Amino acid sequence: DGKIYDAYVIYPKNHTSEANFVEYFVYQIMPDILENKCGYKLCIYGRDIYPGEDAASAIETRMQKSRRLIILLTQQLIGSKEDAYDQHIALYNALIQNDTKVILLEMETIGTYGKLQESLRFIIKQQGTIKWKEEHTVHPQSPNSKFWKQVRYHMPLTCWPS
Repeated sequence: DGKIYDAYVIYPKNHTSEANFVEYFVYQIMPDILENKCGYKLCIYGRDIYPGEDAASAIETRMQKSRRLIILLTQQLIGSKEDAYDQHIALYNALIQNDTKVILLEMETIGTYGKLQESLRFIIKQQGTIKWKEEHTVHPQSPNSKFWKQVRYHMPLTCWPS
């Protein structure tokens, strides 16, 4: 299909204390589970987009070369203008071009979805979100936890750990 990545990951990139866990999750936990244990290939901004590259075109190209989009929903992402570009491109590809499936990971309680942009609310209404719950933090590295099983269910088919 010409795709290089199984998923492009969109997450809040502001460096606040709340973002510390999200960054740890994006750079450590997700690659450990989805790449090392499940055999997927992720594209993560800051790891797979290189310094000196034109960020806007790099983001767009990487998304087009990805089979899925994983969006980490946090209060910070909802209110952030910094992350609006990749979110906008991602949702355009998913909804208008209808060629990329979106996986929404609700990393903290969002409460009412009223503050979300309409396109995100539409996707939530269609398929819901996968909620990260505190009890997952006891064994976040287990690909067989309910959370990771739900994520893998929405990912493209690949070798599944036994």
